[in-house]
Amino acid sequence: MMALGQLDVKPLISHSFDISEAGKAYELVGGAAPSLGIILTYPGIEVTTESKSVALGASPAIPKLPHQAAVSFVGAGNYATAVLIPAFKAAGAKLRSVASSAGTSGLHAGRKFGFDETTTESDRLFADSDTDAVVITTRHDSHARFVLQGLTAGKHVFVEKPLCLNLAELSEIESEARRRPGQLLMVGFNRRFAPQIQKVKHLLQGVSGPKAMVMTVNAGAIPADHWTQDLEEGGGRIIGEACHFIDLLRYVAESPIESCQRLAMDGTTQDTVTLQLRFADGSIGTIHYFANGSKSFPKERLEVFVQGRVLQLDNFRKLTGYGWPGFKSMNLWRQDKGQRACAKAFVDAVAGEVAELIPQDEIFEVSRIAIELAR
Repeated sequence: MMALGQLDVKPLISHSFDISEAGKAYELVGGAAPSLGIILTYPGIEVTTESKSVALGASPAIPKLPHQAAVSFVGAGNYATAVLIPAFKAAGAKLRSVASSAGTSGLHAGRKFGFDETTTESDRLFADSDTDAVVITTRHDSHARFVLQGLTAGKHVFVEKPLCLNLAELSEIESEARRRPGQLLMVGFNRRFAPQIQKVKHLLQGVSGPKAMVMTVNAGAIPADHWTQDLEEGGGRIIGEACHFIDLLRYVAESPIESCQRLAMDGTTQDTVTLQLRFADGSIGTIHYFANGSKSFPKERLEVFVQGRVLQLDNFRKLTGYGWPGFKSMNLWRQDKGQRACAKAFVDAVAGEVAELIPQDEIFEVSRIAIELAR
């Protein structure tokens, strides 16, 4: 059931039934008695005819704990409900409010995960004094606008990649964020938080010298008319998805990106590409982002070559060391790309606990490189 709009619809409502009496509502509709608008009410939900928001009765009984981060979500799509909201809940966040443009997806997410309320008005989240941080999971062309709105409202901001779609938006966000050093700005570059990537970083601490890195991504084909392929709405696949792997190589290299270039295969979508990165310490990185492969082939593989040794990570399941004293492998029962660890780091930081977040300089650097490569 959706929240009703701001128009006065009271004159249109002739009957109201609890959901347990739904049979009576159907009898009324099919019978001879006059009726106009019929409302079915659900336990634990308060619906008003003057508001686009729905208070979910069960959640307010669970108060916010001291030092607990209260988080609201803008967007309740598939990725938010399948991955991000469960990750933030598991991290211990207080789920305050969830906004969705249509209303139904927000209501479903609100009831399922225990939000205090759901709304169709995103502005309500940014004005809410009980919200510490806002998580943005909307379509890519709205990210910059919501990030800026969150920063200016004094909220900590977590935005699912990408941060923005062009250099003008990036410049505005960077200027605003640097004026607000006390506020957190985080992009969902979760792969650097994956346990096997953390192991890679630990192993590399004892090795000096530049690295040669190869990231192979069997991305799969997406139709040319899909919204992610649209440069204005989705930004294209380099900005929209390959940014993950630019960030990952930046993290492994631990050195700024000095230069970059792109080589694209001929095609209407231009999304089968090789991206080359050169780092300030002499390291090099190649990202093979291919849309023309087989679904039966693993999706992601990272290889790191350094001083006669090799680390190979297959699909975030199997990490193997070659020529690595004291290390042979680290295998997981199930794939872990770091989404939960990423969310927990942000939630902990909002709550005032010490947490390793992505430095803002790296967020802006990776975003700029992705935009330049997509040109």
